[in-house]
Amino acid sequence: MIAEFGSIGAALHADPRKTGDHPARAILSLVREAMLLSSRDKMLERICLSKATDVIEYLIVAMARLPLEEVRVLFLDSKNRLISDEVVSRGTVSEAPIYPREILKRSLALDASALILAHNHPSGDPSPSEGDIEATRRLLTASEELGLTVHDHIIIGREGWVSLRDWVTFA
Repeated sequence: MIAEFGSIGAALHADPRKTGDHPARAILSLVREAMLLSSRDKMLERICLSKATDVIEYLIVAMARLPLEEVRVLFLDSKNRLISDEVVSRGTVSEAPIYPREILKRSLALDASALILAHNHPSGDPSPSEGDIEATRRLLTASEELGLTVHDHIIIGREGWVSLRDWVTFA
């Protein structure tokens, strides 16, 4: 599979429809899940934002090579510790919906104080679209009314990552 997909990372995140019943698929799927659990455990053991590199590393492992766009939210408590990491929507190869109402409803249900929004760009280029920027602005406006802090919206791609803190004014 590595020869077919070009790298271990690409094989780990290969679309199951393209790998079919390849015997290595199950093993690689287990390896990917183990990597995610290990990264998540590291995040749960410390204050989430004490090292932004840990958050980015975790998001890269979780999302960089997904074949479709996925929107993920890291819900945080008042000390910025991870309460929950949830995929809130999945889309197509070029877009995934971001629903501020649903994100905020879940934040309140979890009694979260803050959140980090993240999504991937399957194209590999993490540059934000106008839609990404507008969705972030809508989420910031709505969350401010509820007293929730949005620390960042991070876009992950195979070619790197982008923090929308550089594009949109965060409170």
